[in-house]
Amino acid sequence: MPLQRSKVLVLNSSYEPLSICNAQKAVLLLFGGKAVPIANHPEMVIRTVSRSYDLPSIVRLKAYVRTPYRNILPNRKNIFLRDNFQCQYCGKTGTVLTIDHMVPSSRGGDASWDNLVTACPSCNAKKGNLTPPEASMPPLKPPGKPNYLLLFSQHLSPLVHEAWKPYLYMT
Repeated sequence: MPLQRSKVLVLNSSYEPLSICNAQKAVLLLFGGKAVPIANHPEMVIRTVSRSYDLPSIVRLKAYVRTPYRNILPNRKNIFLRDNFQCQYCGKTGTVLTIDHMVPSSRGGDASWDNLVTACPSCNAKKGNLTPPEASMPPLKPPGKPNYLLLFSQHLSPLVHEAWKPYLYMT
């Protein structure tokens, strides 16, 4: 597998997840002395003329990197991730979903984390221009702004290696 396609979890010096990069970038961080390996890909190595090196799966930066406050926007992708691609009114998954304003825009509802949920087209049409209590359609879980780490790990769930799970609080 080429280095550009192999993924590596990058941890801050405090072991909090920062990002995911390709293995080529991780190797540059290691050989540049900016990071140390935490875990390696099983049975994957980098070969040079005279040596072989284990391909990293997780690297930790040596110096702490301050991260600015992460303002997560309530965009379509993030709403779907937060709601786990499930209609928040009937619980259907695996169908085409839409975004529903719990308090309709025409009645002053805004595009915020607390007002947007995923809905299947039939539930969205059934609810129409009503609020959930008026339509007798309470959401399965109350909407709200998700934690950055939770959204990060949900976004990665199909790509997550077993070794990454403790660092993403997924065990």
